[in-house]
Parts: sequence; structure tokens; C-alpha cells
Amino acid sequence: MAQDGNIGLAIIGSGSSVPLLGLDNQALSQVVDTSDEWIASRTGIRSRRLASPVESLRSIATEAAKNALEMAGVPAAEVDLILLATSTPDDLFGTACQIQASLGATQAVAFDLTAACSGFVFGMVTAAQFIRTGAYKTVVLIGADILSRWVDWGDRRTCVLFGDGAGAVVLQATPARDGFLGFELRSDGTLNHSLNLAYQPQPQALTGGVAVSQGTFHPITMNGQEIYRFAVKKVPEVIEKALFRANLTVDQIDWLLLHQANQRILDAVADRLGIPADKVISNMAAYGNTSAASIPLALDEVVRSGNVRVGDTIVASGFGAGLSWGAAIFQWGR
Repeated sequence: MAQDGNIGLAIIGSGSSVPLLGLDNQALSQVVDTSDEWIASRTGIRSRRLASPVESLRSIATEAAKNALEMAGVPAAEVDLILLATSTPDDLFGTACQIQASLGATQAVAFDLTAACSGFVFGMVTAAQFIRTGAYKTVVLIGADILSRWVDWGDRRTCVLFGDGAGAVVLQATPARDGFLGFELRSDGTLNHSLNLAYQPQPQALTGGVAVSQGTFHPITMNGQEIYRFAVKKVPEVIEKALFRANLTVDQIDWLLLHQANQRILDAVADRLGIPADKVISNMAAYGNTSAASIPLALDEVVRSGNVRVGDTIVASGFGAGLSWGAAIFQWGR
């Protein structure tokens, strides 16, 4: 329950959207030297969705947000804030405002937030602060990425991992019950080299010793073993700290919802926390690693399947480039 005089919040709707085009492991083996057995045994991924040249981040993110608003029963005109967690905007100046226009959310403030695969969790914590201060009542939080734009399709260590997609939730202020129970966020820039999508400068001389940089971004590079070690160590720790802040124990958690990076990571984290496999949400076999989209995409799938019920307690944890990681604990529904 929200304490007297305090504003609580509820997560009241979810939605998702993925591109029409699918690429399974067998088809991918025609692009790069790999196989379904090699990919599936190491990652748990069997297929992924890829945005076509005519699809955009704006289009899939807007569709996910529309679906979430429909479930919540909230008109777009009543949305106060749109947060877009993404690392792959259509426009480097930001895509959230384009989504605001597409939704017809004329009263909403909109901006992008970048924290890579942790973006949705960081976005949820950000949205909660705006609601709890009383600044905004209704927030649409979207996690969306089109990583196929920035994958080296000749590098089998990385191209097999990533897919495209979008997911969204609607958060709303409520005096009745506070559904956002606790969180913990962390960052460590000293490990940035292990996973990045870096700008590569190319000098361009202008005049008289004056030069500028006119490069582009290099495809994704990753040290897979280092990221695995990082995730299986740091994710259980951050979840335990979030549980402590929420005054909860592991056995009170109904669902573990991790960033969908690698099935081995999900299994290892669940094992360290003592969470049984039937409480672990996983859909990476069909979608791969969709970065900021992976948590809300998986959430929407289990909500619409009827497996998640109103009042269920979910611990979500994102981890990835930055390096950044975090956990948020919330209850589903009004």
C-alpha cells in the first residue's frame, strides 16, 4: 500500500511489436560460418526478427506503445511522459518525439534514454521518480532497438546473438497500492571496452590546420567471456540488493525477468539465487537479444499468455554495455 500522503504507482498495461521478417539459425548459417546446433547450445537462441529497410524504430516502438495503452485503457491524449530506452534511434537527436507525434500524445513530454541492455530497467526507475514527485501521472515507457543496423554480419561471435524488437508498459500514479517495490542501479565505465558500439573518427581537414571528425559508428564488438563472467557475478548481487531495499526475500518473488542475452546466463543467475526454472521468464529462443526491448517484450508475452496475474511480484534485471546493470522489483497490475 502507498503510505498516507505518498504517491504510489502501478504498471497497468504492456505491449510489444517485432518486425515481420524472421531469420532462423539454419538460414543464418548461409550468411556466416555457423550452425543451429552451435548457436542454440551456446546461447539458447534459435531465431530472431530483423527490421527490413522500410521498417523503423519509430514504427515498431509506436506499435508497442499503442498496444500497451490499449491494454491499460488509457487514451494517448492522457499520457504525460514518453520515455524511450534505446541505443539505436532513427535520429541521433532522438526518436521519442517522433513516437509522441505518431501516437497523438499531444500533451506528453518525450525524450530518449540510453543505457543499452539495461535501458528498460533504468527507464522504469526514472519513470517512477517522475510519478512519485507528482510531476506526471501517466507514463509510457518503451524499450526498443534495431541492432541489426549495427551488427557485423561477418562476425559469428556477435551476429548470431542480436535481434530487433520493441516493448512498452504504461505506468500510472495511484494512491491505493504502490506496485514499485525497490531498485538498485550500477555502472562501471572501466569495463566499457568489453562491449561497445563506438564512434570511429575520420579526420577531415577544413582549412589552415583546422580539422574535424566526420566518421561513423563501428559495428558491435564484444568480449563474450568477459560479459558472461560479469553478468553471472553482478546480476545476482544487484537483485539481492534490490530485494533488501524492498524488504523482500527470494522466495517471495513470483517471476525472474532478466535481460534476454543468453540462456546460460539466465540459468546461472537463477541457480545462484535459488529460483526454480519454472519462475524464470525466457523467450530468447524466438527473438534473440533485443537489447532494451528484451525485458518488456518478454513481459508482454507472459502477461498476454495469462501466466502473470495481477499482484504477481516480478524482479527484472538488465545488464550490458556501459557497463551498466540494475534491478527493479514491481507488482503487475492495478
